[in-house]
Parts: sequence; structure tokens; C-alpha cells
Amino acid sequence: MSAKRVDPKNRWRNVMVSFRVSPEENEQINTAVALSGLSKQDYIISKLLNREVVVQGNPRVFKALKHQLAEVLDELHRIEAGTNVSEELLNNIQLLTVTLSGMRGDSE
Repeated sequence: MSAKRVDPKNRWRNVMVSFRVSPEENEQINTAVALSGLSKQDYIISKLLNREVVVQGNPRVFKALKHQLAEVLDELHRIEAGTNVSEELLNNIQLLTVTLSGMRGDSE
């Protein structure tokens, strides 16, 4: 049997919520989760309840940032003169910008 989970306020988390997403949406969610440094569960709960997601810099977050920046760079090399820029790439660039700005302490 799995261990019982409690949230930071010591409330039992015993209700399961599930939903379906497309492969593209799943990739975007996984990217945002990796850049946040939170667990997927904590990230989704925070976003659904309109709570601010505060990124705590750690080696895992920096590795995710490095990986995402490399993917963005590869995609930008593929694009000719700014044409065919996908919405997903623009979303990733925006997420990276917000994450890096927040880690530096810049205000948006």
C-alpha cells in the first residue's frame, strides 16, 4: 500500500484527480515542472489554485534550464529568418525568460 501524503499544512491528500492532455501539452507541462523545481503534483496544484510558483534554484533546476536553452537554440538554428516560429517555442522562451529573471531577482 502506498504511503499517505500530507500537504505543507498537514492535511491528508487522499483524493485523486486525473485528466487527459495531448502529447504536446504533456511536454509543455513537463518543461514547466522541470524549470520550477517542484514536483509535478505541487506544480499543478499551485497553478490550478492560482498560487505563485516560486522557483528555488538548485542543481536540478539549473540542469533543466541548460537543457531547455539548448533545445531553444537548436530550434532557432533550424528556423530561417524568423519564419515558422511555433507557439510552443515562443511559450518555452517566455517561460525560460521569466524563470531566469526570477532567479536573478529581476522584477517583470
